[in-house]
Amino acid sequence: MIKENIIVGKGTEYPLKGILTLPDDTSTPVAAVVLVHGSGSSNMDEKVGKLTPFRDISEGLAELGIASIRYDKRSFAHGFRLIRDKSQPVTVKTETIEDAILATEILKKDKRIDAEKVFIIGHSMGGMLAPRIDSEGGDYRGLIIMAGTPRRLEEVMTDQLEESLSAMSPLVRKLSEKSVKKLTSKFDGLYNLTDEEAVKVKIGGGTTLYYFKEMGEPPVSYYLEKTDKPMLIMQGEKDFQAKADKDFALYKELLKDRDNVTFILYENLNHAFVDAIYDSVSMAKKEYSTERHIGQTVIKDIAEFINNN
Repeated sequence: MIKENIIVGKGTEYPLKGILTLPDDTSTPVAAVVLVHGSGSSNMDEKVGKLTPFRDISEGLAELGIASIRYDKRSFAHGFRLIRDKSQPVTVKTETIEDAILATEILKKDKRIDAEKVFIIGHSMGGMLAPRIDSEGGDYRGLIIMAGTPRRLEEVMTDQLEESLSAMSPLVRKLSEKSVKKLTSKFDGLYNLTDEEAVKVKIGGGTTLYYFKEMGEPPVSYYLEKTDKPMLIMQGEKDFQAKADKDFALYKELLKDRDNVTFILYENLNHAFVDAIYDSVSMAKKEYSTERHIGQTVIKDIAEFINNN
């Protein structure tokens, strides 16, 4: 495979280091994917603990003749500057969407890439945003959603916090309940607030309530219903962040009449699509602290979807 260092957003206020990974043979233009991160600050490999899912996917796809572009997330490379930019609040548009579209443009302008065969792979929150990124300028051949959810971000976050509480010892739970309730109560009446009011409510880490409002209005389901692009919805059975029985099931319900949507549920895989060890969000740190890699089954399923569309 061939790896080339690139800059996403070169010449902008927020340039991002990235890697374009190509198969050895580009004598004819090849299909390609843009990899879009989940929530939080992530490097180009989407490294969490000892896992590197985006590197696994990029290198695995290159071996199967498909190119990819991955890059540091804006909040990873320019976190403090992003928060201090008083000209606009931090949103998923400024943190994620703008850079995904810039990365897509790099691929489409590269003569080694088939501009008509560029796909998006969104993981976790990136999966939630994939239909919106497509709608707002990505214009992909198809969408691959890994461990996403059609629910709103604040709903998922509230569920995860409540699950973490339930796993605590009685004493620790009692000490933590008040702070969790204080945080989640901020979401009450979220969509009745004006943008100006939402910007004033701090959530933490430089994030305001407007981050959630802007992302949830309109909801993910709006973009899913709007698109007729081919979609591959992928989910790990043992994922304790996006749930198979809730999030994956909701995708299946919303898209049940679409003959161009493929659903794959992987036995015993977690949120990062590697073999699961634990089964609770409270064990996330330990879950991701053991080195594992995405297996060939997942990589081949992605490649097959791309090649067939």
